[in-house]
Amino acid sequence: MIAWSIAFVPHLVAAIVIFVVGLFVAGWVSRGVSGLLGRAPHVDPTVRPVVAAVLRYGIIVFVIILSLSQLGVQTASLFAILGAAGLAIGLALQGTLTNIAAGVMLLWLRPFKIGDYIEVGAVAGTVREIGLFVCELETFDGIYVLAPNSSIWNLPLRNHGRNGRRMVSLATMVPKDADLAAAVARLNDVVAADGRVLAEPAPVVFVDGFTGAGTNVVTRFWTTTANFAEVQRTIIAEGVAAFGSAAQPAEMPVQMTRTIPPDADPSRLIVRNDKLAVARRP
Repeated sequence: MIAWSIAFVPHLVAAIVIFVVGLFVAGWVSRGVSGLLGRAPHVDPTVRPVVAAVLRYGIIVFVIILSLSQLGVQTASLFAILGAAGLAIGLALQGTLTNIAAGVMLLWLRPFKIGDYIEVGAVAGTVREIGLFVCELETFDGIYVLAPNSSIWNLPLRNHGRNGRRMVSLATMVPKDADLAAAVARLNDVVAADGRVLAEPAPVVFVDGFTGAGTNVVTRFWTTTANFAEVQRTIIAEGVAAFGSAAQPAEMPVQMTRTIPPDADPSRLIVRNDKLAVARRP
């Protein structure tokens, strides 16, 4: 036992040192690569955490193999054992491997990037990080969401920030005894006066139908995604003010509404400085 200890203890100490130093090096390389990619202007922030994680786990596997080789474990036998263990683990963790495959596809096709507001199934929020297994999101009211990649990849996804513009649709009920042409002109003036409304496609105001209460007039225009939430509220307020200053009280609209998006749509909130401030619609 003494002779065996004298021969084995140095290898055991060497294996422990290699393992501890390897873990430190893996963390240092991961943080260094992540910082380097963060300073590179041509590297998408989406792939940064994934590259850092792959390097870290690769170094850890290499360190484990080196540590075991110091203990006398044959590399060929080790790879055979790892292959069999990998097959068993793969069969047991099919869902996890599905998340990895889904994460690779998300990074390859890039349907969204970090900072986009997405809606997929029952999950909606701003993307904070895309990993190998899960995506980290933050809802409009500040709740942390950890969504598996497979649940995002296998469902239809809505990216609220992908396109640069969005359409606003407002419906105004004009009384039947009011001057319809004057009401349409007032709505056109309100939209034209707002500099955040895009000139192309051109804004349109048209009659969409009528009821016993009056005529339904629809106002449609386009604005940038960043201004979408605030513009539609501003136009409604300016429209109410414009009709309130009408010479004839009969020109006042009976009702003015907007197309209501689902609860997950950030347009229900006020957007300022690319951040979502909690402010529900009235």
